[in-house]
Amino acid sequence: MTLVFDVAGLTQYLHEIFPQVRDDFAIETMDGQTLRMRLLTGERHLRPGGTVSGPSMFALADCAVYALILSRLGPEALAVTTNCSIDFMRKPAAKTDMIAEARLLKLGRVLAVADVLMYSEGQAEPVARASMTYSIPPKR
Repeated sequence: MTLVFDVAGLTQYLHEIFPQVRDDFAIETMDGQTLRMRLLTGERHLRPGGTVSGPSMFALADCAVYALILSRLGPEALAVTTNCSIDFMRKPAAKTDMIAEARLLKLGRVLAVADVLMYSEGQAEPVARASMTYSIPPKR
């Protein structure tokens, strides 16, 4: 499998197409089958009680899988989420970055399927698991 982007190139591309979240996420590692992304948790990501909100965890899972797919396909900005299922298993740690570990299960011509485990930084047990499906636009 060939990577189209390295971490720096993919980060730059994501910042160009989604400047509104450039300060929220950081890609730490990727190898084409897996990608590790960090949610740089701030006040805007918290729910009452000081823990990371469900919508913020969805965004982390979604962005991690999107980035993983782009690492293989290249600049396909129109790839879109078609399905997501999230199991929230534990309360996230308060005011702590979240880590997503995304794993590509299938990359086909039309669909991509991936799983994501999300952790509070420094904790061994996952706080959530997401299953994501993306639609890949046809080549023009």
